[in-house]
Amino acid sequence: MVKPSGAVHVTTQRRHYTGKDGRERVYETHLLRRSWREDGKVRNETVANLSRLPAETIELVRRSLAGEQFIPAAGRAAVARSLPHGHAAAAAAMARKLGFPALLGPPGPQRDLAYALVISRVIRPASKLSTASWWQDVTLGPDLGVAGASTDDIYEAMDWLAARQDGIEKQLARRHLREGGIAMFDLSSSWVEGAHCELAAFGHSRDGKRGRAQIEYGLLTDKDGRPVAVRVFAGSTGDPKTFPEAVDAVRGTFGLRQMIMVGDRGMITSARIADLRELEGMAWITCLRGPAIKKLMAGDGPLQLSLFDEQDLAEITSPDFPGERLICCRNPVLAAERARKREDLLAATEADLGKIAARAAAGRIKDPDRIGIAAGKIINKRKVAKHFILDIRPGQISWQRDQAAIDAEAATDGIYVIRTPVPAGTLDAPGAVAAYKDLANLERDFRHIKAEDLDLRPIFHRLEDRVRAHVLICMLACYLTWHLRKAWAPLTFTDEHPPQRSNPVAPARRSAAASTKASRKTGPGKQPIRSFRDIIDHLGTLTRTDLRYGPATIPTLAEPTPDQRRAFDLLATPIPRTIT
Repeated sequence: MVKPSGAVHVTTQRRHYTGKDGRERVYETHLLRRSWREDGKVRNETVANLSRLPAETIELVRRSLAGEQFIPAAGRAAVARSLPHGHAAAAAAMARKLGFPALLGPPGPQRDLAYALVISRVIRPASKLSTASWWQDVTLGPDLGVAGASTDDIYEAMDWLAARQDGIEKQLARRHLREGGIAMFDLSSSWVEGAHCELAAFGHSRDGKRGRAQIEYGLLTDKDGRPVAVRVFAGSTGDPKTFPEAVDAVRGTFGLRQMIMVGDRGMITSARIADLRELEGMAWITCLRGPAIKKLMAGDGPLQLSLFDEQDLAEITSPDFPGERLICCRNPVLAAERARKREDLLAATEADLGKIAARAAAGRIKDPDRIGIAAGKIINKRKVAKHFILDIRPGQISWQRDQAAIDAEAATDGIYVIRTPVPAGTLDAPGAVAAYKDLANLERDFRHIKAEDLDLRPIFHRLEDRVRAHVLICMLACYLTWHLRKAWAPLTFTDEHPPQRSNPVAPARRSAAASTKASRKTGPGKQPIRSFRDIIDHLGTLTRTDLRYGPATIPTLAEPTPDQRRAFDLLATPIPRTIT
């Protein structure tokens, strides 16, 4: 007889019995058995009956015999390192869904660095030097192979990315712009630190940073506010001079011959409209300036307040705007707000003028020139000089409101006029108003880029190409953020299902569900509602820990919270252990 040999294993046998009471019972027997082959047949030998051992001991024996190795936990396990992981994993998961690696360019170290810069801008916006050192403290760095990268490596990657800008924007345009569709363009600015930036110049600051050099950048988006392209200009460039760059991008870079360009009244001026008329297939939607509106209202002009007796939207024509539709709107809520604000400014100015009058009456200021200078500062401070008539004499000052000027301004309160050559059959009057109001989506992008999410400002770079690359990285991060915000809308205060507006002139209103979220700060099931930045920070507490057992190191994810698990569920992806 052949002596039994071979590996042993644990088998479990189950026997089913039905008792007199009709209940079925299951009895389990756990046997330690050895199997071998003899004369072509499989033979078994029971080495031991393990049934009386605790279930966890039986399972330990089973897994040990199957090849797993176990080390005593007491005194042998150590945490080698624990790194924040969840926020980078979530941003990278969405980036992969959007095809970011292929969008940026062919594989290589420059692409890995550029990819890491975009994701870092979303989860922790900071300077390039700070970002480079931070990569070693988060799983993004080792997983993408960028931990330890120098600033020279980063600058080389930025130069590589800037050279690929046109190709990247072409791909985004193919996704989100179409022939005959709508594209929106607007301009913003950010101040510069340092004195050697090649694009820095003094101009109109949209950051409220007077006396600081700045750069300007124009963002081109689709009607929903998805960024498609960005252009950078010197800080002294006026809005109308930047608009041709947007048109050139649409027609030249993207090859789209028919497009409706939407911009505000300062962007699409009469001169720019004259240029657009020369380009077949190009149309526009913009708004008239105040003097043009007053001219339409003067005398028996086509714009009369009686148009709004029964409606707040009316379409007119004027020989001053041949081939264009003029869609006149009056928003009563906006009119009331402007009237309130004007009265507050007038009252505050009168209170300050009263202080000057008291100083003059007390003899502390007598010279009419000095009184005039002091009064001029007051009335110009709130830009209401046109509404006051001042009487200044030695040692005294009096004033009265210019009611005629006030009434003339009040007549246009809440009134704005949309101008467009797009035929009514293509875009009706409410649609044209709604398209113009969609500029709010682009303004929201600027808020995200400049302050709320991506912190583009201030500009620290000196070379023109580096500034352009920095702004491009922020634009790409804004594109990624746009999709993350949309996916995580149930976790934030975002209105997931805003009510459709039957009247585009009326103010937008939030849905009842969004109002409930805002008031209670919780969602369904008492789920906490957070801001976008708070979600990123909360995901950052999901760590990846390297546990060291003797010579072996095992990477392990922390147990995710319900909110962290929900965030990844909304991205339709499992929580990955690594970022690839």
